[in-house]
Amino acid sequence: MATGRGTSSARREAGGPVADDFEAMWSTLAPVGRSAASGGYFRQPWASAEGELRSWFVEACAQRGLRVVGDGLGNLVGWWGEEHATRPDERLLTGSHLDSVLDGGAYDGPLGVVSALAAIDRLRERGVVPARPVGVSVFVEEEGSRFGLACLGSRLLTGATSWERARELRDRDGVALPDALEAAGLPGPGPADPDLLAGVTTFVELHVEQGRALVDLGRAVGVASGIWPHGRYRFELTGTADHAGTTRMQDRADPMLTYAATALAADEQARLRGSRATFGRVEVVPNGTNAVPSRVTAWLDARAESEDAVTDLVAALEQAATRRAGTDGTTVRVVAESVSGLVLFDPDLARRVAADHSGGDWPVLPTQAGHDAGVLSATGIPTVMLFVRNPTGVSHSPAEHAELPDCLAGVDALADTLERLCT
Repeated sequence: MATGRGTSSARREAGGPVADDFEAMWSTLAPVGRSAASGGYFRQPWASAEGELRSWFVEACAQRGLRVVGDGLGNLVGWWGEEHATRPDERLLTGSHLDSVLDGGAYDGPLGVVSALAAIDRLRERGVVPARPVGVSVFVEEEGSRFGLACLGSRLLTGATSWERARELRDRDGVALPDALEAAGLPGPGPADPDLLAGVTTFVELHVEQGRALVDLGRAVGVASGIWPHGRYRFELTGTADHAGTTRMQDRADPMLTYAATALAADEQARLRGSRATFGRVEVVPNGTNAVPSRVTAWLDARAESEDAVTDLVAALEQAATRRAGTDGTTVRVVAESVSGLVLFDPDLARRVAADHSGGDWPVLPTQAGHDAGVLSATGIPTVMLFVRNPTGVSHSPAEHAELPDCLAGVDALADTLERLCT
């Protein structure tokens, strides 16, 4: 994306002052947490880069006169229009997250937050007076990149996950979640925390598309119909450490062989079933070049069209691992770390949001990626998602991208949606 390099006339044609504000916000965020080596982003929750982004959000809300409230986890909401609302108990929430996967892209999460603030600017530019308060939210640890549980902030906020369970989570370095919060200057959840979702009756999340459906359709904006069920499963494969040179191949109990066969089975089974199966993280002990490992721990990300399909896929891979373990002299243990069921967004709300726009209705399409919107929807809050076209279809990578005109089309789409819902 260009960041403020076009002519002023081009920016006015792209959307006027809001376009300038969007580009200015994006330019401010662009260097935060970015790796000089890869160009990717490391914005892990409760670490310095993500903390800098949350401070930026508070300042951006203050500049717009939004009342910011937060909880002990670092979840934040900036509220607009409370003083004039005629329906103060029917709150409308938008927003997304600011954290990233390891070496991730710029757009996954922050695009929704920046677009939400720009949409508020657009509504003010139009002279809109909301009948319902409109909030811009930032949820923490959406990616699960540090503590392994995706959408942790929204799960704790909605009660989908208990603090008793979450407080036992540890990151890769062995840091417990309460200690990470303390290091970030946050007390953790407590009885004094405000209920950030009190009165929220609708949630709208804008997100960069994490696929190529809108590219194939030739459309800049789409609406989500639902989210595939998905889960994260830890495969613990145990063998016997030994010398790489002196131990005969037939005398080994090598868990790496069990893992390799299981990873190949995941590819085969997912292709046969039209599902998704990915081993994207592996830890090896002792992790020595000249040693047969004693243990391999591998994390499976599994996704499919139905919950039964996910269950069957994981069961098939556990069976494949167990069969191979019998050959290798190893053992297998599978632990479900997080499981999210099928989410079907409110179909009437999706149709209403998608219909009657210049250029025709926006396309309605499913997504295989998890989002905070799915967590809020599962608790009964009517929810809708907007997608902005991603020309490469690549996500969770430094190559993740969206063109400026499409981003501004997304801002307008979000502003239109919020105006429909708040007036």
